[in-house]
Amino acid sequence: MSDILSRLEATIHARRDAGDAASSHTARLLARGPEKCAEKFGEESIEAIIEAVKGDREKLTTEAADVLYHLLVMLASRRVPLADVLTVLEGREGRSGLEEKAARQHKA
Repeated sequence: MSDILSRLEATIHARRDAGDAASSHTARLLARGPEKCAEKFGEESIEAIIEAVKGDREKLTTEAADVLYHLLVMLASRRVPLADVLTVLEGREGRSGLEEKAARQHKA
């Protein structure tokens, strides 16, 4: 896992566990519940999509950073470690995306 993502996840967990919504934007988001964290992640994702369509590399880069942050907040709100997500990705490594998707559809 990227060192910056590990540090960011640790900071988010620390803010979540401290619960000081008065002095932390992260704690404030988490205090509003998982649904609000998911909504915020969705908003940031849409902003990144818009910048990707526009072709503004600098703004897309900034929005992508926001997406990663809000993904980690959303995961933290449901106590899903990023390591679990990475384990899923590692399990998919070396498989065709089409093959992997077909396997998931047969399980549903």
